[in-house]
Amino acid sequence: MNTPAPAERVVLVDLRIPFLRLVFFLVKLSLAAIPAAIILGAIFLVVSAALAAFLGGGDFEFLRRWRL
Repeated sequence: MNTPAPAERVVLVDLRIPFLRLVFFLVKLSLAAIPAAIILGAIFLVVSAALAAFLGGGDFEFLRRWRL
């Protein structure tokens, strides 16, 4: 039978990325994070509303002190 070769360890010493390419990548990364945060917020909103409805939440007692 063939035995697999032993794994070799690799150490990364240097990474050469031009500065402008790195800046453009980070700008694209930050722009991509905005819709992802909106989607995760919407999912959290739906899940928390479902849990509040299921567990009987929604009393809003803390809002009554501002009522006229």
